[in-house]
Amino acid sequence: MTIDATMFELQGTDHKRLRGNRILGKDRQILFITGFLSKRWGNKSKALAQWCQDRGWGFCCFDFRGWGDSEGQWGDYRLLHWLEDAEAVTNLLADGPPVTIVGNSLGGWLAWLVAQEQPTVEELILIAPAFNMMDLRAAQISAERREQWQSAGSMPWDDEPLHREAPIPWHWVEDSQTLWRRRLTMPRRVKTTILHGLQDTVIKPEGSWAFVQHVLSQDPEFPVELLLKTGDHRLSSPEDLDTFRRLVVKE
Repeated sequence: MTIDATMFELQGTDHKRLRGNRILGKDRQILFITGFLSKRWGNKSKALAQWCQDRGWGFCCFDFRGWGDSEGQWGDYRLLHWLEDAEAVTNLLADGPPVTIVGNSLGGWLAWLVAQEQPTVEELILIAPAFNMMDLRAAQISAERREQWQSAGSMPWDDEPLHREAPIPWHWVEDSQTLWRRRLTMPRRVKTTILHGLQDTVIKPEGSWAFVQHVLSQDPEFPVELLLKTGDHRLSSPEDLDTFRRLVVKE
C-alpha cells in the first residue's frame, strides 16, 4: 500500500525552511524524530506511517534544518536549533489528537526534552535514546583528540564517509551540556517506554538504565519502562520491528 503523506514546510528564525510529511488522522498522532544525521524516511518511519495510515491515525516526520530535504547548511546549526525544529513540528500538531513521539537515538533525547515542555505530548517511545550524546562523546575520546576538536572547531564522529562529510561543531558539545542540566528539574509525567539493544556499542544501554534510575529517584511514580533486548544500535531486524510495532500499536 502506498503511503499518502502530504509535504509541509515550516520557516525557522533564520528563514530557512524545514520540510516534512504529515498524514492527518483522528484519535492519535505519531511524530517520528530521526537520529543524528538520519533522514526522515527510513525503515522505522515508513513502518510507522503505514501502521498509522491503516488505523486512521495521524503521522508526521521531518528533516532537521541543514540536513535531508530541509534548507540550510549543516555546519550553521547547533543542537539547540534541532531542538527548536522538533518543538516547532510538535506545535504544528497541537491542533489535532494527542501526540505520541517516537524518537530514535538523538531523536529520543530530543523527544524527551520536547515532551517536558509540550502538554500535547501524552506518550514517548524512545529507541536507543542518546542522552547527552555529544558531551559523552567528548568524554570518551582521548584528551589530545578532544583538544583538537576544540581548537579546530569541528570533528567527525568517526571515520565513516557520512560522518566525514558532516563534522560536528564543538558547540554541539556545549549545547549537550546545557540541555543535560535540564534533567535536574522535576520531570513532567509522560508515559515513557525505552527500547535499547544490549549489544549497542554506539549508545550504550547503561545510559538508558542510568537515566531511568535518575527519573525514578526524582519521582518514584513516574510511568517509565525500560526494555532491554538482544540487538545493536539500529534495532532494524524483522524481529526488532515486530517489537517496535507492538509498542506503538499496542496489539
